[in-house]
Amino acid sequence: MSQGALAKRQFGHRARLVLSPAEVPVAEAQAHAARTMWNLLHAWWQMMPKDKRTLAQADDAVRQARKDLDFLAVLPAQAAQAVLKTYVQAWKNCWQGRADAPNFKGRFRSFMSVDIPQGRDLNIKRVHRRWGMVNLPRIGRIRFRWTKDLPIGKHASTENRISGARLIKNALGWHIAFRVTTLEPKPEPHRGGEVGIDVGVTVPLAVKSARGTVEEPARNVAQKAGLNRSIAAEAWGRTVTMLTYKTARYGGSLVKVPGPGTSQRCSACGVTTAGSRESQAVFVCKNPDCGWSGNADHNAARNILHLYRIGLVAFPAAGRAVVRRARRVKPPTVR
Repeated sequence: MSQGALAKRQFGHRARLVLSPAEVPVAEAQAHAARTMWNLLHAWWQMMPKDKRTLAQADDAVRQARKDLDFLAVLPAQAAQAVLKTYVQAWKNCWQGRADAPNFKGRFRSFMSVDIPQGRDLNIKRVHRRWGMVNLPRIGRIRFRWTKDLPIGKHASTENRISGARLIKNALGWHIAFRVTTLEPKPEPHRGGEVGIDVGVTVPLAVKSARGTVEEPARNVAQKAGLNRSIAAEAWGRTVTMLTYKTARYGGSLVKVPGPGTSQRCSACGVTTAGSRESQAVFVCKNPDCGWSGNADHNAARNILHLYRIGLVAFPAAGRAVVRRARRVKPPTVR
């Protein structure tokens, strides 16, 4: 196959880690230090005048903080630099209209994670059909579940390699997410169907209100409210990024469309009437000649697909408001 028929792909692969009881506190200490570093950096950013908010000044502040605060020293230097890089990129995304402004990270409302920006530091080895070993800075050699072939050893090259990783803790324990860069054949154009996607808070997990009604008060209100906050706080921009490369990998494409109005417009008759969005989950068209009813997110997704089919897409020149609206409310059409 010729070089022109190849394309550079970047994707992630998550594997389960097996940490000993002595290694778990070390990983947690690094994650807490990374979160604290982010919060200190955000406080410094807000305190400094605008002309002092430079990358060099921020780098000096990070280095000084690691010297002054002992508990920050558990975080490897490269991981601390990764926090700085991520924070600066978060502001760039905000200025370009792709995301909201960065904020402080709460202890119980953010995932525990530590970035390992250099892939060469991992020193990955496969020791068994089901297990591999990876080197984690300041933690040691750790076993992980081998579920996918990785470009290591003689199979690694400049085009096919592991560029870094991230340690992540969730309800199932500690995992490692490898960042893999590969050179793959360009897929043939996908000639399948088209689908519109709408971000829904109620459909994926619950339709019923967390608080209930006076006649039927709900149970576990605090837990459900926290769950809804977690859903709303999901990184939808990252979801769009993942959909983009996954559809491209199989020959498809992902297109953004303007989001305003798609939740209030009836997908059956195309008329927008007041009061049609009866709740977060239910849409009932108030047009006397229509009366269509259905799931509100499904209705919005149908409108999104219709906008794509008539050629109304959110081009980059459409402006910051359109891009932000498309990110926060409506992910794009996939075909």
